[in-house]
Amino acid sequence: MSAVRVAIAGSSGSIGTQTLQVIDDAPGAFEIVALGVGSSADVVIEQAKRYRPEVVVVVDGVARREVAAALPGIEVVGELEHVAEVADVVVNGVVGFAGLVVTTSTLAAGKRLALANKESLIAAGPVVQPLRQTPGAEIVPVDSEHCAIHQCLRATNGGITEVSRLLLTASGGPFRGKSADELRTVTVAEALKHPTWSMGPKITIDSSTLMNKGLEVIEAHELFGVGYDAIDVVVHPQSIVHSMVEFNDGAVIAQLSMPDMRLPIAYALEYPFRGVVSYGGIDWTTLSRLDFATPDRATFRCLDLAYAAGRVGGTAPAWLSAANEVAVEAFLAGRIAWSDIAGVIDAALQQHDGATPTNVDDILEADAAARRIAQGVLQ
Repeated sequence: MSAVRVAIAGSSGSIGTQTLQVIDDAPGAFEIVALGVGSSADVVIEQAKRYRPEVVVVVDGVARREVAAALPGIEVVGELEHVAEVADVVVNGVVGFAGLVVTTSTLAAGKRLALANKESLIAAGPVVQPLRQTPGAEIVPVDSEHCAIHQCLRATNGGITEVSRLLLTASGGPFRGKSADELRTVTVAEALKHPTWSMGPKITIDSSTLMNKGLEVIEAHELFGVGYDAIDVVVHPQSIVHSMVEFNDGAVIAQLSMPDMRLPIAYALEYPFRGVVSYGGIDWTTLSRLDFATPDRATFRCLDLAYAAGRVGGTAPAWLSAANEVAVEAFLAGRIAWSDIAGVIDAALQQHDGATPTNVDDILEADAAARRIAQGVLQ
């Protein structure tokens, strides 16, 4: 069997580097044919010298020239959509809305998309959905929660018609159990201390506000075609149960493993087969309890903001995602308090224009408009 040709968009980030670890652990099974970054020249140069891809994408022009000079014999370009041209599987580990072009180009090319970039599907769901009908195109989610649901759904022959509820689990982030008053003075450093996962700063802040879970609710709706009333969030601090599916007969199928993002990455790369390297094995002699609780939606308002945007549909999820990115950037820069993040997003959503997108340009316009409005709220 020939090696699977893999492209990694966002190869310098957490998902990208862990994908390379998975590939290193399966010698001969995969071939890296493309790497893509925004501006991390030093990192991608080192990666390219080791893996010798056919193509390296560097979005930033200055960094691209540096990379091209350091990698003679390797094609260096500036557009992320090029990663889909040479690969069998594309890992989309780009952070934020910038990952949309990777999602659309991969599906349009009829390739498998190992999707870790939730914003592109959330913001552009109406545009992405038709591309999933392209022959050969498929999405295998890399987010641990959606990957868990993907695995649980393999337990049924009837598909979504047999599903009663999807249950997304949330660790609760670093502020689980804290009151709104206690959270008024939290620092960036405190918000970046996730109790179970090692992730990039934007996703970690989203986890602290539960926006990450709200975005995952919208993504679950888009991925699996389940209505919002049948998608619930359950706080599970141990992060052992990664999500559950409740079927019409009352049976619940759950996927359990230790928190390790390499497991869903390997699952997406190997699908429909399973890999032979264990990344999430549980020591049942030491695991003593699994706790579940209802999220505090009054304190963590972002969760309900996401449900509301999802139910409105159209460009509202794009509006939500863009406003959230602006608010999180402002918090990380020290411009606003953690407790102000939800307020900025809410104020921006109040000005949503109710548009329905028909193409990528409509999504880009909605994203830009929401960013302008959110920046205005910050003034």
